[in-house]
Amino acid sequence: MNRSDYLELAARGLRMPVGAHLVLHEQPDPEAIERDGRRLGEVVAAAAERYRTPLAVPLMDLTIEKAALLEMLDVPDDAVATHHFATWPGDDIFERVAARMPTHRNVRLEATCEAIRYVAGHTALEPIGMVIGPLSLLVKLIADPITALFMVGRGRSAAESPPVRLVEGMLELATRVILWSVEKQIAAGARAIFVCEPAASTAYLSPRQIAGGADLLERLVLAYHRRLRARLRDAHVELVFHCCGELTPEFVRAFATLEPVILSLGSSRKLWEDAALVPRDVVLYGNLPTKNFYSDEVCPLAVVEAQTRELITRMRATGHPFILGSECDVLSVSGSHEIIRRKVEAFMNVRVP
Repeated sequence: MNRSDYLELAARGLRMPVGAHLVLHEQPDPEAIERDGRRLGEVVAAAAERYRTPLAVPLMDLTIEKAALLEMLDVPDDAVATHHFATWPGDDIFERVAARMPTHRNVRLEATCEAIRYVAGHTALEPIGMVIGPLSLLVKLIADPITALFMVGRGRSAAESPPVRLVEGMLELATRVILWSVEKQIAAGARAIFVCEPAASTAYLSPRQIAGGADLLERLVLAYHRRLRARLRDAHVELVFHCCGELTPEFVRAFATLEPVILSLGSSRKLWEDAALVPRDVVLYGNLPTKNFYSDEVCPLAVVEAQTRELITRMRATGHPFILGSECDVLSVSGSHEIIRRKVEAFMNVRVP
């Protein structure tokens, strides 16, 4: 599929959640399936089949690249989740990681790649890959990202500020590891890559500093994503850019410059207003509040149906290409799985005049 195919899906009124996690957790042993590429591929294909979409979107697991990187650095498995860098470990870290990359195998990434191969080889679906974005990986790697990123916004250089040196070094390292993951998924047959960058939001990047002229979006987000974008373009692979964080219009405009085929935004945004900020050949995706679907008190079924009608009606009025979907991946929550599933089915099927 190319950009015109995605625009056609939008024109046909496609609706779809990022729903593989729901289907996975209806299986007897989901944790084992996450490490079994063939079975994981079957789950991804089953999710696409259930939700009537040609796009086979894998699990949105944003821990994989961090785990792979720390494995290359010989961090014990039981310490990966809580391991953070407080200071820059030295430039030799690049050589250490580069030496391990060609032969390193992360179990979860290998399963993702095998799932992509299954979709590409055994179905007529479009195989999609999944990676975390560089800034979002950075905030998982360092001990105090808020302070460090604030120092960048104050205009400090790496030479005068150790936290800024840590940010710049870790962003470079993160980008290299993400590119390594992208290469593996492209080799497996991915025809589009879902790049998830929720940290590129007001939670980590100060809108006041940006309004005051700080080049945070360019320096911390766009510069690294352009490298990913260039690699995808060279491989004739489409970009799906996802950010479910709190955003200002400046963020949305910045993301659009990456020319994604789909721009996926969270429920903090009004997509019918963002349509004016985004080129008409970029499909807007989202953005029902699926993070709240677990609760009938917070998000009743009637609200889901009403918001579905409003989104579709307002987006039709803009004329902007649009695919109705979830604000993020739809996670199965213990004790609430059927409630969540029922609401997903509702937005898939509610009639809109």
